[in-house]
Amino acid sequence: MYKELIHFEKITRERWQNLHRSVQPPLTEAELTSITSFNDRISLQDVVDIYLPLTYLIQIYKRSKEDLAFSKSIFLQKESRKQPFIIGVSGSVAVGKSTTSRLLQILLSRTFADASVELVTTDGFLYPNQELIKENILNRKGFPESYNMELLLGFLDAIKNGQAAQIPVYSHEIYDIVPQKVQIVKPADFVIVEGINVLQNPQNEHLYITDFFDFSIYVDAEVENIETWYLDRFKKLLEFAKNDTNNYYHRFTKQTEEEVADFAHNIWSSINLVNLKNYIEPTKNRADMILHKAKNHEIDEIYLKK
Repeated sequence: MYKELIHFEKITRERWQNLHRSVQPPLTEAELTSITSFNDRISLQDVVDIYLPLTYLIQIYKRSKEDLAFSKSIFLQKESRKQPFIIGVSGSVAVGKSTTSRLLQILLSRTFADASVELVTTDGFLYPNQELIKENILNRKGFPESYNMELLLGFLDAIKNGQAAQIPVYSHEIYDIVPQKVQIVKPADFVIVEGINVLQNPQNEHLYITDFFDFSIYVDAEVENIETWYLDRFKKLLEFAKNDTNNYYHRFTKQTEEEVADFAHNIWSSINLVNLKNYIEPTKNRADMILHKAKNHEIDEIYLKK
């Protein structure tokens, strides 16, 4: 399947789940449900089989980073400065990045004693709709040119240096940046940065986003499955918007099911699929790990960079 990823080792679910055995997941069924995106599915067994071994692997990477920093400080004869461990999570729209990121946030905070874990989505770095309209690229929202990459790189630089940062907040309900609302990201032990563009190379920039990551994950699935999940998510968004006239998706609730299905399919094929094929999927070989999901949303294969 991934013939081009010769620098990755393929690991089956059965083999992966035996690499670090744990019987008891560190969260309840209710907690898992609360962080699962409404078009996603995940079980406590998935937490035990997939995500606890992943958390243990991150622990190994973190320890290795700290050992290297300590050795470098001795060599340079200077005090080692504590830095956050930054994790990037990428993948297509509707593939389940948010669920993976929120679950990792909980597991890391409970695996590492007293660890602080911040979660950031790159949606907040989209240009406001007004600017996208001005540049005539509103129909390319989510494409590389729709993001304020300078702001994103500045944010990553600040948190890498242990500084607090203030970033915009995006709302899917209004389909735009929320005016005069910000997220304060405090210095933390772990920072998870989730978004479709976190493995992309900014144009005309000397820095790459991936330069700031200590570990990166690409959540993947067959295109036809992602399309099904996207269309399912679109329908559920309309259900939530039925009684909310301020919700961006409320306008579509007045259409027939056939009209909605045609519109959603057109958005997928003309925008999201193009973005996936041209800009998102080509970045997966930059990740340290690829989590491949089967039709039922379960992770069936893991690809770990050699």
